[in-house]
Amino acid sequence: MKQKSRTEYSVMNTTVAFLAQTLAIFMGFFTRVVFTRTLSEGYVGINGLFTDILNILSLSELGVGTAITYALYAPIARRDIKKQQILMRMFRNFYRITAGFVLLAGLCLIPFLDILMKDRPDVNHLIIIYLLYLLNSVVSYLLIYKKTLVDAHQMNYITVMYHNGFLVLQDILQIMVLFLTRNFILFLVIAVVCTIIGNICMSRKADRLFPYLKEPCKEQLPQEERHDILRNVKAMLMHKIGNVVVNNTDNLLISSFVGIISAGIYSNYYLIIGSVRQVLEQAMLGVAASVGNLGVTEENEKIGRIFDSLFFIGYWLFGFAGVCLLELLNPFVKLAFGKKYLFPKEIVLILCINFFINGMRRAVLIFKESMGLFWNDRYKAIAEAVLNLVISILLVTYFGVAGVFAGTFCSTVLTSVWVEPYVIYKYRLKKPVTGFFVKYAGYLGVMAAVWGITEYFCRFISGQAFMILVCRLGICLIVPNILLWFAYRRTAEWKVLWNLLKKIVEKVFIGDKR
Repeated sequence: MKQKSRTEYSVMNTTVAFLAQTLAIFMGFFTRVVFTRTLSEGYVGINGLFTDILNILSLSELGVGTAITYALYAPIARRDIKKQQILMRMFRNFYRITAGFVLLAGLCLIPFLDILMKDRPDVNHLIIIYLLYLLNSVVSYLLIYKKTLVDAHQMNYITVMYHNGFLVLQDILQIMVLFLTRNFILFLVIAVVCTIIGNICMSRKADRLFPYLKEPCKEQLPQEERHDILRNVKAMLMHKIGNVVVNNTDNLLISSFVGIISAGIYSNYYLIIGSVRQVLEQAMLGVAASVGNLGVTEENEKIGRIFDSLFFIGYWLFGFAGVCLLELLNPFVKLAFGKKYLFPKEIVLILCINFFINGMRRAVLIFKESMGLFWNDRYKAIAEAVLNLVISILLVTYFGVAGVFAGTFCSTVLTSVWVEPYVIYKYRLKKPVTGFFVKYAGYLGVMAAVWGITEYFCRFISGQAFMILVCRLGICLIVPNILLWFAYRRTAEWKVLWNLLKKIVEKVFIGDKR
């Protein structure tokens, strides 16, 4: 059978990832609506709070998955089975240690749960509920390490299908439980069971794809290679700290300084924004393994062209999605969850700006991580985490919820936005980063105009929430894309995006006729 090209793998990964993630998102929305309508605001609040607590405990994973994935690219390209076995054994052992640490640390946090909630909700069996969240986090580390090898072989569409397939099954079962019993504990038990079964099935699939995973392996990596991997793991620890503090402390700060109900309101917005982000990031990650392979086999000039194209794709996708969220979030939240779960438009604007700014970083992060540039900006992550906490705590006392999100924006702009591309240009592309920043500024100017014009048209829409949602959706689908096309229709980056879209459409609606 003919070996698939890198482009074919990227198109397959992107297409399958997009479709699978979209299905999972629709089911997740429906589950959240049922959850919000059948249980009290207190349950909504603790859901967001406990999820963030356990995401912070995931610091113990140290980002080792990213470091191991990078280390796998070269032996996969050389078809070095023995090296792959050694790396996967290291990964397995580390994840087992991680699961034990998360369990122990999670248990130690139980006496401090009341401190993290300004207003303790009227919820029965709070400790049991927390323990179920903790158990689900712990079992997520068992067996799932094998999916890293599948992803590194440019077959992440398989892991996406398995992951989202079991998420959909979990959503269906949880919806049934909510309708029939309204039992939150049973709701959480289903999540734990689906996580365990999903991991087992993914593990068996990996064993079938790569039978050598089950073969005994006693060899050790050479000392120099072990040193390189541990060096990358140390760097990824710092990045992991920065990422967790920036992305997973908002609910904690809101819960502690504003109240658990406001944290519950934010968790609904976070679900929607996070779901959209996951779709777009998963689509872009479909090319990540190809980028890693590219870093091994191609020259800097070609890598630079591909980076420019991927950055433009991320800019367009996240810019378009950002303005859609800005105009549609509140009408959707009002319809789905109720008027009492609404944030003011100013807070929604800050959330959407953060979504867009972080979305523009995706291409940079994909290239940086796929090419192993973990060490060079390790201190950036710590600086970002400190700035985020300090600025958010200062602003939340004056501006409430808006201050937390403004702190996230400030810390990102002051660190990641400029440090990450600087590292890629200096240490991989070997050329000045000035041209990138000029292009970046131009992109921001164009997107600001696109958002402003779209907002102008949407202001004319009034009436019932459903009609506002439908009419604004039509405006958001047409106006931003026409304006962006007009601005970039003659650029090389647009041609790359257009060709990719055509390939995806052919794959979905026509199929592979060869």
